[in-house]
Amino acid sequence: MRLVTFQKNKETAIGIVEADGATIIDLSIAAPDLPEEMTSFIELGDDGLKKAAAACEGADDGARTALADADLLAPIPHPRRNVMCVGRNYHEHAQEFHDSGFDATAGATAVPDDPIIFTKATTSVSGPTDPIPAYLDSSNSTDYEGELAVIIGKAGRGISKADAFDHVFGYTVSNDVTARTQQHKHKQWFIGKSLDGYCPMGPMIVTADEAGHPDSFHLRTVVNGETRQDASVADLIFDIPTLIETISAGITLKPGDIIATGTPVGVGIGFEPPVFLKKGDVVEVTIEPIGTIRNEVE
Repeated sequence: MRLVTFQKNKETAIGIVEADGATIIDLSIAAPDLPEEMTSFIELGDDGLKKAAAACEGADDGARTALADADLLAPIPHPRRNVMCVGRNYHEHAQEFHDSGFDATAGATAVPDDPIIFTKATTSVSGPTDPIPAYLDSSNSTDYEGELAVIIGKAGRGISKADAFDHVFGYTVSNDVTARTQQHKHKQWFIGKSLDGYCPMGPMIVTADEAGHPDSFHLRTVVNGETRQDASVADLIFDIPTLIETISAGITLKPGDIIATGTPVGVGIGFEPPVFLKKGDVVEVTIEPIGTIRNEVE
């Protein structure tokens, strides 16, 4: 199932993208008893998915809207908790970040011994076509980081790697936009990672049953038509079960939690000299089989 949060006629709703990829079934019309907000829907688990599927089968044309006529928001526009993120989680990117001079927490080796976990503020989340407000970065050092984001569907603490995928609801595309100078200056990465609008996400959540195993996913980031990042998600240093086990060891994961799994090699600080984003640049992050987010820099 492919789930979206969208606006039409200034009303916000959640919906299901039909197999044609061009039509949304508005669940506020097809299934008015279901929640109208994505996290509350995710909390229903399999029961919610079954009810949504049944509603789609019986939906008439009045519940359908063209995808082209809808304004897609981030699938979870207002997360209840910070976005959890992973640093240096692809081998080549770990090395390029280590060598860049921007990692104020770098150790002796580029590849970390354990997952590096940080968070981005909920207000950093923006939609799949929203502008990146780089004018908020007074250091003019804004960079892109295309990433796969995991959406948690089932709560748990002390989740083992063997059980981790049982807690995954689905997947979406994210861009962990970063103000590099601020990331370095403040040592902890929170400020440099959390500027408003610095986490575009979307265009949809593809549920785990439809998406398949994430090792089959492929990520590509294109800036102004030039491919900058091109990698298989199978190349993660710490895979998704390891990340879930690590985070949940003493922290309860909840439905709707978002884990951005890390970015591959090819970010702006990997260039000599670094190539930062500037006004008018267009960044596109695509993950097959999920889709593309496209954000212009302001």
